[in-house]
Amino acid sequence: MNLIIDVGNTFVKLAVFADNTLLFKQSISHKNALPSVKKIIKRYPQLKKAIISSVGKRNDALKKIVKKEMDLLVLNSRTELPFKNTYSTPKTLGVDRIALVSASVENFSKNNTLIIDAGTCITYDFINTKNHYLGGAISPGIQLRYQALHNLTANLPLLKAEYPTDIIGDSTQQSIHSGVVNGVLKEMDGVIDEYLQDYQDLTVILTGGDTDFLAKRLKNSIFANSNFLLEGLNFILEYNSH
Repeated sequence: MNLIIDVGNTFVKLAVFADNTLLFKQSISHKNALPSVKKIIKRYPQLKKAIISSVGKRNDALKKIVKKEMDLLVLNSRTELPFKNTYSTPKTLGVDRIALVSASVENFSKNNTLIIDAGTCITYDFINTKNHYLGGAISPGIQLRYQALHNLTANLPLLKAEYPTDIIGDSTQQSIHSGVVNGVLKEMDGVIDEYLQDYQDLTVILTGGDTDFLAKRLKNSIFANSNFLLEGLNFILEYNSH
């Protein structure tokens, strides 16, 4: 049984897998991570292995308590991966993106696959039929765009994500919703269209916190899976256990 800990920019995601079956998942604030992990360890005494993925925050206390109870793998650029990383700066490739690409290898082996992670940032990652990771793109996520409009202007309000009623915003609030949400949707569809010009057999995965909000509004065919990153981390843990 495996414990998965994903320390993201906004939340910490915790999960428990038995083989490839997700038994438990939880999304919590950073300050509640340590007590939540302690509760999970008590609830699942069968836990034998764990993996921690962190996008940059130090987690010494978290690592210490997990390491006391089970074998721990800390995901980084030196971790053995189930694909060939051809990124020109492999040490700078985010561990979250590494996990997503690994999940695509497990679920869509030998496919041309584009993984779109709609979270704090929107990341695009591409792996080809030869199992070579080529790279992708990074852009601001939905909430970052709302925050930028509010923080970097004098009078625009900070709004929560909401579908615009029309492409033509008839108020400041509706104009912001139209600009942010339609902008993200058009960006995603545009990126997918660009890839389809070169890879007609493309598989597209949409994951991340805004998956449900965006999935039904994209015109291109996609697979939506909000647990894709957690599955990828579990796969990396298993891959390094043999």
